[in-house]
Amino acid sequence: MRLALEEAALAAASSDLDVPVGAVVLDPEGEVVARAHNEREASGDPTAHAEMLALREAGRATGSWRLTGYTLVVTLEPCVMCAGAVTASRVSRLVFGADDPQAGAVGSLLDVVREPRLAHQPEVIRGVLAGPAGDLLRAFFAARRTQREPR
Repeated sequence: MRLALEEAALAAASSDLDVPVGAVVLDPEGEVVARAHNEREASGDPTAHAEMLALREAGRATGSWRLTGYTLVVTLEPCVMCAGAVTASRVSRLVFGADDPQAGAVGSLLDVVREPRLAHQPEVIRGVLAGPAGDLLRAFFAARRTQREPR
């Protein structure tokens, strides 16, 4: 999770508009095969969430879309799109930090990854370093509110 937090900090440093979310994909031995951070604003790509970018990179690195045995670690609870990608990629384990009560699809609003009618349900570990992950997000949004306040 600390590597994912480093990626989230890169999002904050590279663009003051991208929400600081970071993701890392680990192989079955625990080695990093991919890492990414949000780039939606920087790239103009609505799918450029940290999870999507990390899963794409992991697929390229492994030569397969099937990531059975792999772990996705992300600083924020995945949204519907990213939760769907976790399921579609057959990731074995999803670890995330902060809950997302507004858009989270791993228990907050919906629970896409544990939907029994889907072909795959990963193990889910939530709340890992949730404090630091949440602090990074709160600081980002507080700064955004301050920037928008009339002077």
